[in-house]
Amino acid sequence: MIPASILLSNVTLYTGPHTTPAPKQWLLCRDGLIHSFGPMTTVPECPEAVSLDGTGKLLMPGLINAHNHCAMTLFRGLADDLELNEWLNRHIFPAEAAHVSEEMVYWCTKLAAAEMILSGTTTVADGYFHEGQVARALLESGMRAVTAHGIVDFPAPGVADPGRNIAAVAEFIEEWKGRDERITPAVFAHSPYTCSPATLQAAKTLAQEQKLPFFIHIAESRQEQKIIMDPQGTSPIRHLSALNLLDSDTVLIHCVWLDDEDIDIIHKSGAGAIICPQSHLKLASGISQASSMDALGIPVGLGTDGAASNNGLDLFVELDMLAKTQKLRQLDATAMPAARALATATENNAAILGLTNLGKIAPGYKADLILLNLNQPHLQPFYSCDSLVYSGSGSDVSTVIINGSIVLRGGQLLTFDLAETLEKVRSLAVPLGHL
Repeated sequence: MIPASILLSNVTLYTGPHTTPAPKQWLLCRDGLIHSFGPMTTVPECPEAVSLDGTGKLLMPGLINAHNHCAMTLFRGLADDLELNEWLNRHIFPAEAAHVSEEMVYWCTKLAAAEMILSGTTTVADGYFHEGQVARALLESGMRAVTAHGIVDFPAPGVADPGRNIAAVAEFIEEWKGRDERITPAVFAHSPYTCSPATLQAAKTLAQEQKLPFFIHIAESRQEQKIIMDPQGTSPIRHLSALNLLDSDTVLIHCVWLDDEDIDIIHKSGAGAIICPQSHLKLASGISQASSMDALGIPVGLGTDGAASNNGLDLFVELDMLAKTQKLRQLDATAMPAARALATATENNAAILGLTNLGKIAPGYKADLILLNLNQPHLQPFYSCDSLVYSGSGSDVSTVIINGSIVLRGGQLLTFDLAETLEKVRSLAVPLGHL
């Protein structure tokens, strides 16, 4: 239930990237929205409000994770230190075929939700199977989410007949579209090497008809072009372009292996590119040209990927990795400044995912907010919000508000029983060798 109002006082207020944090501020939330804010000398009388004292804390927009496979927390640490194709085809796909069920997806998504909320993520874009269970778990957790049902051209969990892969997603959309303002259903075509051109076009058509985002893994590995089904172009991006799949509602995940022509195609299309730095490093996929794309005006966002290839879901770590790997790639310490990195996990991701009134603090915007404890050795002295990128950690988060509801307070989850979730996931992990 949304509180009538929440009044946060004595906070250091950071309204979003490219702004300066202001000390001794207040902020008022009403009916799930940011109502107003200002200096403590003008704090309003709100006797009906839930009052939160933010002394020593930074108030900022909640982080947005634009790519995750939440249920894959079950496979965290199951198959480490492997090359992408071996990891995927010899370990992950077989594990999914054997162990993914509605129960597994529900509880392992709950585990991911706990990890994300505790580290300051308020919105996630997920792509998986049994996606109705993902939506259910995230809704119950209090999170905001874009839940994209997976599509592949072989039997998959919940879709035994690949001939029904598009129909299954259409049914999922019908069930969840408009059901709750915090859940946006979407379409996730896994990749051009697991989906034929006809399947990709049918998936995009469904997304267009429903006016929903279309997600796809693309250009993640050096070898990808060699394994694309019936290639229609000389690169993965040119393949998608030839199939007319690229527009401002297309979300391109990974985008590691791009040439100049690919980047130009993406730029002209308006599609967004989601970078997952830790996953790219761990799988030795490469380092994306995120800063170069960002400088051109391509919408660049940030994701963690699933816990099987990361292995954590802390976006503060991703922010640090994004900024530093871009500096290393260009051998330029000015590449991807901290403010630009912060934009990827807030306002950029909101725009790429089509989530209006999200990603910064302004009157009328969604009240998706996080409080961070600045009284930490690694955050002192606190000169600017650059420290959030280079020194910050999800463990600094003390309070999380989503849609005007307090879901984390004093580091404690308020929306579900974390101990129960941990026990359920541990039991699900036993057949995989969990000790």
